Amino acid sequence: MSQIQRFGSWLTKWFTLVVIVWAAVNYFAPQTSLWAKGFTNYFLSIVLFGMGMTLSLDDFKRIVKMPLMVIVGTVAHYLIMPLLAVLLCKVFHLDGMVAVGVILVGCCPSGTSSNVMSFLSRGDVALDVSIGLLSTLLAPLMVPLLMSGLASQYVEIPVEKLFLTALQVVLIPIVLGVTVHTLLGERVSAVTTVMPAVSQVAILLIIGVVVAVNNQKLFTAETAMILPVVMLHNLSGYGLGWLFSRLMFRIYPKGFRYAQQKAITFEVGMQDSALGATLALQAFAANPVVAIPSTFFSVWHNISGSVLASLWRGHDDKYGIPADSHDGRRPVARPIEVGAGAQAEA
Repeated sequence: MSQIQRFGSWLTKWFTLVVIVWAAVNYFAPQTSLWAKGFTNYFLSIVLFGMGMTLSLDDFKRIVKMPLMVIVGTVAHYLIMPLLAVLLCKVFHLDGMVAVGVILVGCCPSGTSSNVMSFLSRGDVALDVSIGLLSTLLAPLMVPLLMSGLASQYVEIPVEKLFLTALQVVLIPIVLGVTVHTLLGERVSAVTTVMPAVSQVAILLIIGVVVAVNNQKLFTAETAMILPVVMLHNLSGYGLGWLFSRLMFRIYPKGFRYAQQKAITFEVGMQDSALGATLALQAFAANPVVAIPSTFFSVWHNISGSVLASLWRGHDDKYGIPADSHDGRRPVARPIEVGAGAQAEA
């Protein structure tokens, strides 16, 4: 177990670089991962089962304890990212299956990587986890609903297939994971300690499949605009998530403080791209190009999230802004009363 944990720690540290290298391997040697094409839904189920085993009833109680912030953050995610995707498709004149792929990743719940970024930036990790949990639990309903409303102009959306696939790979594994944790308690700790490594390997396998099946289409005129669109999608998500949280701070300053604003920023801008790729491969099996935006997003948002978290933390350290700051402003130094000091010396 300790060897797997060490491997998991190493993989976490270098995950973005490993993803890039692994993608390159599958681009030049697609047979490396083609064997796994029919198993991507099981790989993602393993990831979310592991997520479920790390959850307890307290995680669900937290949603009840701070319902306003969790619900508002979830609504912001499912409102901002899908509409941004549609807007970017219009601006960049994306069409067909490429546009469907961009909108699909925009309709996905928030990614688990956002929890790490929130932690690194000294954000409210508990709020981050709660929003991520609620948005993920709602995914079987929200993804088909949003895709039907926003992407049906490009192609007929297999709503039932999307719903059943999301139910199979998201809701059922999480419920099973929570059930196992509830029944076995601390006895699952030996398994949960190795789940990060297992989850990351599963995500790598999904990425490998997407690159392999799109080997001939990954860098063509049809897909040339996907990477800049994905980058703008993610960065605009951060920006609008931050502006939204600042607006909510003006309305309800007690609940949307500086740490909560960081959490909402990451929760809005980061997507569960592994789910997007899996849904694309299952529901749009005849058009695997739909999965390319999710794969690009998976690589890019880990890079951008790490950079943003580092910049945020560095900014706070430079200006002495504490993690529990009310509004994120620099502390105001109190003026020294020179006269009083002089009188005391006299």
